[in-house]
Amino acid sequence: MPELSPRQRQLVLAICCMSLLIVSLDNTVLNVALPSMQKDLHASLAGMQWTIDAYTLVLASLLMLAGSTADRIGRRKVFMAGLVVFTVGSVLCSLAPNLESLVAFRMIQAVGGSMLNPVAMSIITNTFTDPRERARAIGVWGAVVGISMAAGPLVGGLLVDSVGWRSIFWVNLPVGLAALLLTLRYVPESRAPKARRPDPVGQLLVIALLGSLTYAIIEAPASGAGKILVFGGIALVALVTLLWYEPRRDEPLIDLRFFRSAPFSGATVVAVSAFAALGGFLFLSTLYLQNVRGLSALDAGLWMLPMAAMTFVCAPLSGRLVGNRGPRISLLIAGTAMTVSGVLFAAFEAETANVTLVIGYVLFGLGFGFVNAPITNTAVSGMPRAQAGVAAAVASTSRQIGQTLGVAVIGAVLASGVGTSSYRAAFVSAARPAWWIIAACGLSVLVVGAVSSGRWARGTAARTAARLSAPEVKQSAGVA
Repeated sequence: MPELSPRQRQLVLAICCMSLLIVSLDNTVLNVALPSMQKDLHASLAGMQWTIDAYTLVLASLLMLAGSTADRIGRRKVFMAGLVVFTVGSVLCSLAPNLESLVAFRMIQAVGGSMLNPVAMSIITNTFTDPRERARAIGVWGAVVGISMAAGPLVGGLLVDSVGWRSIFWVNLPVGLAALLLTLRYVPESRAPKARRPDPVGQLLVIALLGSLTYAIIEAPASGAGKILVFGGIALVALVTLLWYEPRRDEPLIDLRFFRSAPFSGATVVAVSAFAALGGFLFLSTLYLQNVRGLSALDAGLWMLPMAAMTFVCAPLSGRLVGNRGPRISLLIAGTAMTVSGVLFAAFEAETANVTLVIGYVLFGLGFGFVNAPITNTAVSGMPRAQAGVAAAVASTSRQIGQTLGVAVIGAVLASGVGTSSYRAAFVSAARPAWWIIAACGLSVLVVGAVSSGRWARGTAARTAARLSAPEVKQSAGVA
């Protein structure tokens, strides 16, 4: 990639953030629209879970393939292809005649989305080479998530109440087209000096693992034990085979050597935990505010605004903190706030009183605002720049796996608790175990963040980066 001026680097960052905006906005807007979609499409609770998890599942399955492909054939090419597919998928979702079509079109959206966030992060990593400048850029990246969380419920609520749920997908069109034209004009092409070759067997194993595990969890309340055991068994076999097969390849889809770095492994666990908590939190909040309290989509969005506002404010602060002091403080703040928020709902039924509901939302937004920057920065900063796409893709995959499992597990727990009882009467008590799971996810962020950001952990990151760079040095010397 050619050296860019400060102004050009900021422009590239803004374009990459546009892609993050439409992907993040799509998720938050969709959550607010779930009750309206459920009524219009006559869908069950499991059906609503699939409208979210079909997207995150495909996204998680393809992110690493997209990252390595971008490193190999060109990041700008893959990024632009992702914008086109995501925008087309959004149009199809707005036209979906039934639940099955909507789920299928969400999967098309996800194919495009898989080419956006990890590739954009790889472009940012290779554009901002100074560690402090990169940490600040990642802080801005995290702030965009806050913007989407702040704007999503309001925009979604306004569109659902005034036009209908189909209009939520129209938001992606102008932003996607603008990002496409700006990328063509201003983003330079870049690729890794030596990128990994395709790994179709590894890719199929990842799809089998994530797909069968998600199906087993979501369908557990309604399906028989035999079917759940079958899909659970497929997931286990796929995982064992993946762990056996990948280290034997010269250029695997998932380079397990990355996980010798304690900060990288810690960032992966933190990402899964934090986004599982986010997925479950948004799912429960939306259903409670609209289906139990009887609020409109717009009013529900306004109630969730304190959470979104805190994420928006705290994300750039976390980026600066990570750049100046490292990830430890941000992770401790994030884990503590998310844990306390989960406990408020689980032990004190915070949703039943307005004051405690707002406090719970504020705490969760604060925690989530601080968690994003250290995840991304830790994942890419200790890796060779040549493998930035793969490293960023693993971090993004961890986020999507977390959100997929969060919605699947929380939805299954809620469905089991509600059973055949009155939905409104049973919701709070049925949701209590789900809130404890969210609190446990926050505690995981706190503990793993504290352990993986210490001096010993940073030493493992340096040794891992040296091992990963060594083959590239030898190959470059041989070519020369």
